[in-house]
Amino acid sequence: MKFYTRLILFLIINFGALGLGIILMNDGPRASWYLSLDKAPWTPPGWVFGFAWTTVMICFSVYMAKLTEAKNNKVILLLFTIQFILNVSWNYVFFNQHNISLGMLNLIVLLMLIAVMTFKFKSQLKIYSIFILPYLVWMLVANSLNGYILYTN
Repeated sequence: MKFYTRLILFLIINFGALGLGIILMNDGPRASWYLSLDKAPWTPPGWVFGFAWTTVMICFSVYMAKLTEAKNNKVILLLFTIQFILNVSWNYVFFNQHNISLGMLNLIVLLMLIAVMTFKFKSQLKIYSIFILPYLVWMLVANSLNGYILYTN
């Protein structure tokens, strides 16, 4: 499969994950439960989340399309699948079920997984490794926001 075919496939899957997450969040950031929480002073305005996730998923799709050029994709696809499940399930756990602690655990595991992917495949991808960095940085931000909510509420 050619790079651009894989890129389109990963764009569809990753943006599908965002769409599924929106469905599972049950009003999410507009719900009275979330609006009543004490949030971090560095919580960005709502539009930043959409911009950040769009950027993250475009870059991550490029990263995955390049990474899956390898011959043995079983480990790569397993890590991607786990990432997909964690990414989508956070929306349900945090916004739908209001489980801040489990949401925090979910984000910690997702951050660790993205960090592992960042460093494990760095020598293989070389310069293309930069395409996972927005995801890693956004996971640090997300962990700090969720952690603040957990600590103060």
